Amino acid sequence: MQIKEAADRLGITERMLRHYEQSGLMETGRADNGYRSYDAADLRRATRIRDLIATGFSTREIRAMAACLSDEGDGPCEGGVAQLLGKLEQIERLRADLDAKRDAVHARLATLRAALSEDA
Repeated sequence: MQIKEAADRLGITERMLRHYEQSGLMETGRADNGYRSYDAADLRRATRIRDLIATGFSTREIRAMAACLSDEGDGPCEGGVAQLLGKLEQIERLRADLDAKRDAVHARLATLRAALSEDA
């Protein structure tokens, strides 16, 4: 299938599919006319890439997980477990940082509101 149909099936843009290829995340075949041609394995790989990007992985991080993107082998990808655990730790750190910032804003609001009510 051509890029438009592949993008439609994946729910992403044609530009995003080209980006996956330019980033070295996937290689696609070419038809005789030079157009990109996607088969079922390409769609599965693109789906994995799309899902990893949606969970916060960069293209650089996904490239490091290349073995986890292909259909080769039926078992789980060991490297993927470590990468996912690392991403989860990163998300937890970011979440803790955001929680601390939220608490600081609440504290500042309470201080400002108290000062305003004293002035009234």
